Amino acid sequence: MQVERLDDVRNRIPRDTRAGMKTDVLFFASDSIREHVRKDKALEQAMNVACLPGIVGPSLAMPDIHQGYGFPIGGVAATDWRHGVVSPGGVGYDINCGVRLLRTNLEAAEVRTKLRELVEQIFRDVPCGVGGKGHFDITAKQLNQVLEHGAAWMVEQGYGVESDILRCEERGCLREAGPDDVSPRAKERGRPQIGTLGSGNHFLEIQFVEKIEAADAARDFGIHEGQCVVLVHSGSRGLGHQVCTDFLAQMGAAMKKYGITLPDRQLACVPVQSPEGQSYLRAMRAAANFAWSNRQAIGHFLRGSFERVFGKRARLDLVYDVCHNIAKREKHQWQGREVDVLVHRKGATRAFPPHHPEIPAEYRASGQPVLIPGSMGTASWVLAGCQGAMEESFGSVCHGAGRLMSRNAAKAGRDARQVQRELEERGILVRSETRDGIVEEVPEAYKDVDEVVDVVHRAGLARKVARLRPLGVIKG
Repeated sequence: MQVERLDDVRNRIPRDTRAGMKTDVLFFASDSIREHVRKDKALEQAMNVACLPGIVGPSLAMPDIHQGYGFPIGGVAATDWRHGVVSPGGVGYDINCGVRLLRTNLEAAEVRTKLRELVEQIFRDVPCGVGGKGHFDITAKQLNQVLEHGAAWMVEQGYGVESDILRCEERGCLREAGPDDVSPRAKERGRPQIGTLGSGNHFLEIQFVEKIEAADAARDFGIHEGQCVVLVHSGSRGLGHQVCTDFLAQMGAAMKKYGITLPDRQLACVPVQSPEGQSYLRAMRAAANFAWSNRQAIGHFLRGSFERVFGKRARLDLVYDVCHNIAKREKHQWQGREVDVLVHRKGATRAFPPHHPEIPAEYRASGQPVLIPGSMGTASWVLAGCQGAMEESFGSVCHGAGRLMSRNAAKAGRDARQVQRELEERGILVRSETRDGIVEEVPEAYKDVDEVVDVVHRAGLARKVARLRPLGVIKG
């Protein structure tokens, strides 16, 4: 595979590398990350994405890239809204998996004095694990309202405040969602799961702000050194998974009808404007709205946990909620012209620059908050979107550290209790529903999040605002 090093953070695979590629692959990575990535099939998957009909601009790969289903995780692709395709593999099974950051009015030193009590309280209040039945018992009619209205429905029911909505990407709701396009099976799986974390790499972390890198943006975001914050990573649970499963089957069968052939059947896709394409987008939006409702509910229960431990003076305010598995219609400038595109972000985060109208007014001078969780026991980052992302990556950056090991490899030879003890010796309490939830997510299973973030910072896609360190971790 021919990979050209353009500069210290940009790499290119030319379109003539393999038959069928319609565009280049642009890969953001340092030299060491590039060598890691070449060990799996992620770059080959990025080349396959470059074969999509109607792709606009390059097939993009972020520094956290690793092998996924069809698209690499950490991949971005924009397709022409009128003449391109939509691919569920470009969104993933966990539709609107995303991250929510809440700031508290407590300092880390005070939280440490009651950390174990807080971790146990949150573990009781926020269900996690594969099944993860929540505290809600909603009707089929109410679920349709969730799928249509997203986080706003939760606030209307008393689960949050109006400012929460203003600080969500898309205000916590994608318009033109289609509850009727979501299968009964998907609804059955999702209905009991609002307000639950799930399993795998989903987590809730009590953290503190270790270091401020950009004082102006940190001030706008309401964060300061020593402050306790909480990071929530969860998505659309079984509902989103079933939506993806349902439409992958439909699209795989429909590709022949539309005369589409691709090098990987996992890239199943149909024209955006086809009946199947529009039905998928309506169902995907509904699943995205479910995910925002889910994180909104988790945020509500978190506020209750802090109040039970620290009293009514404890306050949690939402900084931002951003998704990283989504396909959205957006207008961008590409090669001197405006393009109307469907931006697939699969393990990639929106990163709009200062003064963009879709950013909350209070953050507009600094740029959109970008939340990059690291691995359990290391660090996470708050960034701010930059103009470079609009010029090179359709307003996108990485979404995390990115795996180095498969879950099976991470588990091999490791004992969950030993990992837990080692983390506790470093001042990090971990509470998990399962032992696998700990050993699958050990820090060494992931790339160095600091190096990943440094790549997007040096590339001018986003700038560093604050580094966060964990105090307590709740997992499935």
